[in-house]
Amino acid sequence: PLTLEITESELMSDPILAMEVLGKLKALGIATSIDDFGTGYSSLSYLKSLPIDELKIDRSFVGSMTRDDSDLTIVRSTIDLSHNLGLGVVAEGVEDEATMRQLADLGCDRMQGYHLSRPVPGDELAAWARSDAWRAVVAGAL
Repeated sequence: PLTLEITESELMSDPILAMEVLGKLKALGIATSIDDFGTGYSSLSYLKSLPIDELKIDRSFVGSMTRDDSDLTIVRSTIDLSHNLGLGVVAEGVEDEATMRQLADLGCDRMQGYHLSRPVPGDELAAWARSDAWRAVVAGAL
């Protein structure tokens, strides 16, 4: 079968056009391969040298990880990669108990999302942190 290779840097130069073209190629039955992955604009090579402390996993992966094996794989791999690089990891978009428990089982360092709390005004934060609701959420993640 025909396989078209596209470099990551070409993909990143116009990601909207790339998605459109890749979709059309797939509809035609043409396989595509991302060549030089990790060396372009969104390169993993930058990750090892950036002066950062943590990575945040986007809600688009976290929100469906309990229903989508591909998203679960991405989340698990990102957690493992982060920890292996000495970075902390935060999962965004934790909207339910099942997601929170699965992230805890995967070793996610921190989580944020409506299941844990809606946004809290600064002047109410201390009282919320002392509340039974907060303790229940923390206990549920353990």
